[in-house]
Amino acid sequence: MIYDGDCDFCKFWIQRWQHTTGDQVDYLPFQDGRIAAQFPELPRDICESAVQLIEPDGAVYSGAEAALRGLAVGHHHHWLLDFYYDWPFVARLTEWCYAFVASHRRFFSVLTRLAWGREVAPPTHQFVRSVFLRALGLIYFAAFVSLGFQIVGLVGVQGVLPAKPTLEGLRQQATVGKVGLNIYHVVPTLCWFGASDNALRFQCVAGTLLAVLVIIGIAPAPCLFLLWAIYLSLATVCREFLGFQWDYLLLEVGWLAIFLAPVQLWPRSSGAAPPSRIVLWLLRWLLFRLMFESGCVKLLSNDVSWRSLTALNFHYETQPLPTWIGWYAHQLPAWVHKSSTVIMFGVELVIPFLIFTPRRPRQFASVVLMAFQIVILLTGNYCFFNLLTITLCLLLFDDVALRKLMPARWRLDSPFMTPSSKRLYWPRQVTVPLLCVTAAISMIQFSGIFKMRVPWPRTLVEVYEWIAPFRSLNTYGLFAVMTTNRPEIIVEGSVDGQTWLPYEFNYKPGDVKRRPAFVAPHQPRLDWQMWFAALGRYEQNPWLLNSCARLLEGSPEVLALLERNPFPQAPPRYIRAVVYDYHFTNFATRRETGAWWRREYKGPYMPVMSLRGAQSP
Repeated sequence: MIYDGDCDFCKFWIQRWQHTTGDQVDYLPFQDGRIAAQFPELPRDICESAVQLIEPDGAVYSGAEAALRGLAVGHHHHWLLDFYYDWPFVARLTEWCYAFVASHRRFFSVLTRLAWGREVAPPTHQFVRSVFLRALGLIYFAAFVSLGFQIVGLVGVQGVLPAKPTLEGLRQQATVGKVGLNIYHVVPTLCWFGASDNALRFQCVAGTLLAVLVIIGIAPAPCLFLLWAIYLSLATVCREFLGFQWDYLLLEVGWLAIFLAPVQLWPRSSGAAPPSRIVLWLLRWLLFRLMFESGCVKLLSNDVSWRSLTALNFHYETQPLPTWIGWYAHQLPAWVHKSSTVIMFGVELVIPFLIFTPRRPRQFASVVLMAFQIVILLTGNYCFFNLLTITLCLLLFDDVALRKLMPARWRLDSPFMTPSSKRLYWPRQVTVPLLCVTAAISMIQFSGIFKMRVPWPRTLVEVYEWIAPFRSLNTYGLFAVMTTNRPEIIVEGSVDGQTWLPYEFNYKPGDVKRRPAFVAPHQPRLDWQMWFAALGRYEQNPWLLNSCARLLEGSPEVLALLERNPFPQAPPRYIRAVVYDYHFTNFATRRETGAWWRREYKGPYMPVMSLRGAQSP
């Protein structure tokens, strides 16, 4: 391959091609004195205008054709050459583009430096994969530990929504009906083998231990599969309590991570196969969907507060579990909230497209998206959602860039990161179908978001319906409609029907003088559900009625989900729920009273409940 050695643009791409073709192609600048002697048929003006490829049989190719034939020698880009020869229009367009770039090489040299920097080697992602999988292991660890402390109170035998009788009822319906074995597909959970309190605890403990194995790099792919299966199992039986978008996101990320992980049981000195580029781009595509869909649903909902840019006037105090920093953010002037809303739309609707650009703008997008998630994390508690999104953003870096961001002691190579062509890897027979299914289902989901009627093939729709129970290909979008007030349910108990004492939850607003706390990545699931229940009626939330019945019974498992039990000696005879309207205080009120909240009584939410045999007050 003969090129212009005085052209910075040419030198950059020739050095990059050398990493692809290795020693199969020799690269020489035409300024080299040997060129004129060895190839007198190639005058200087021809070499100045375009690269020249001379093959062993003496055939000479020029321009785009020469570049494509040279790259095809490395067996990595042969499909490009096939397009060139099979489609005449593509050949003409490619040669025109080559000629245009060649006549404006100084401009494209600057553009190349801006887009790719000075790193000429093709990007690798062994170190990126290692950091990503360990971060994902930490998130799984936090998720299972958090759920482990709540699982029995939520869906245990004496919990709010017991899983065991629900599954037994479904099994009976499947036996007498036409569902049959399909019930195990529609309701995919390991709890079919047992839904006792110990069985539920065992799944959480198993998930915690498997997460530790992923963190230290032992059997990453099998462990990630088991983590995905166990989390899906618990999400299925926990229903509302594990039906949040970050639960679905963890399942989708966890599913794709199985195919990104190295196929090995133990880290070895000879390293692991490089990660699949197909799966890497599927995870980047997931990040794009997550951010872009979040911006789209806000505009498509026709919510006035989003369209008028006033949503952040309400967001900080009406979000489910704000932090004390969220209290301060709420005090900012209206123009700051409006400007922040504009920036938010830019981050969610524009920045995601940089994911598909070259190295430097893609890394810029990663930094912006991570900074955006950190701001959300500081002002509100969203379980592991922000940490999981930041983990996805790591995949927009390559090894060279990510190493520069890491502390020096974390940059050392390990067998888990070192590439090896001798190790097992996920074959294209697995990753290509995964790509096709994910891309096709994503298009169906996008058409639904934008309310487009597309006559999708029935087979594709059936595939979509079949994979739906596994919750591993989802749509996203928080706060499509902004809540502009904060109704808060206060559950109260009474012994005599006259004096009522409130049950204090761990983190949701109750006592107006209690400072909003940081709780993420832990998620108090019952506290969160109380926020959603306040937006509707108690008849729409049977779990709330069940939880009140458990309080009347004095269930230790449910009481453990609360901060304080006002009836330590014996459970109350009566339970009721009332609604208050909560607002953040301002600086003056907090200095004077010490209160972070002010509240106004709105009325009863749920009528008085009592166990059978108790006399209603």
